Amino acid sequence: MKITGSPVSTVSVGAARVDVSASSDAAPGAAAAGAPAALQSEVLKPAAEALRAMPDFDAARVAELRDLLARGELPFDPARLAGLIQKFHGGR
Repeated sequence: MKITGSPVSTVSVGAARVDVSASSDAAPGAAAAGAPAALQSEVLKPAAEALRAMPDFDAARVAELRDLLARGELPFDPARLAGLIQKFHGGR
């Protein structure tokens, strides 16, 4: 079976329904950057701006945790970690 055409998704934003399909020739991530104006509500703008202002990760905190772990000052239980991973992923 051959599936043709581009997928179309519609979401409800308040009482309005918005088409959020991305064209196939758009660059990855372009759909989010060019989101319809209805999705850019005044309520979400402060949260979106704060999220954009945050770094991808806290490099200083990662270095601190790495040092604590290397010195043995940060407890690490591999069995507990494995159990949490299994629980999160449903035992797959």
